[in-house]
Amino acid sequence: MPPPDLAAAAAQLFGDRLPAAIEYATLLGTDGVVRGLIGPRETARLWDRHILNCAVVAELIPRDARVADVGSGAGLPGVVLALARPDLRVVLVDAQARRVDFLTECIATLRLAGVRALQGRVEDRSIRGAVGAVDVVTCRALAPLERLAGWCLPLLNSGGRLLAIKGSSASDEVTRGRATLARYGASEVVVRRCGAGVVEPDTTVVDVVVG
Repeated sequence: MPPPDLAAAAAQLFGDRLPAAIEYATLLGTDGVVRGLIGPRETARLWDRHILNCAVVAELIPRDARVADVGSGAGLPGVVLALARPDLRVVLVDAQARRVDFLTECIATLRLAGVRALQGRVEDRSIRGAVGAVDVVTCRALAPLERLAGWCLPLLNSGGRLLAIKGSSASDEVTRGRATLARYGASEVVVRRCGAGVVEPDTTVVDVVVG
């Protein structure tokens, strides 16, 4: 269960999918720790640091969007977004088999329709072909923007968006990476704050629009 001080935010973000979100938190805090996907010290902060921190990004994603979550790891933010927004079609991409095994089990256990997991590196042509063109690419603490540009922007439809969850250095990363992002087709780069009044602190997202 989410801590009492976060219960209202969790209910607001997940609605009738809250029981499934609670089940996912349990998976993260048990199997996720055993498999080395979540550090043991993170279990006390699963809801504020990980789950709700990712769920608020849903406010930036259009309805019925095709989403690729790159470097999905334990499913942050991909599984969380699929729980919060059942209208989305989500592909979870990770290079490590043990992570993809966990993601595949989450999809089955949580009965996530329209969600699939792929093993591979997104820069590989075969994986790009399997993912197909998407409306949104998400990632969390994966790599600097300059590297994300080459990995993620080629996956996007014209007008699509890369939503990269970042920390306090987001603005500096944008300054350093702006030229590289433009070279890969970025037309707009904005640092946004998600979840104001819902989570504390709010979530920092670099929003990159292509085309």
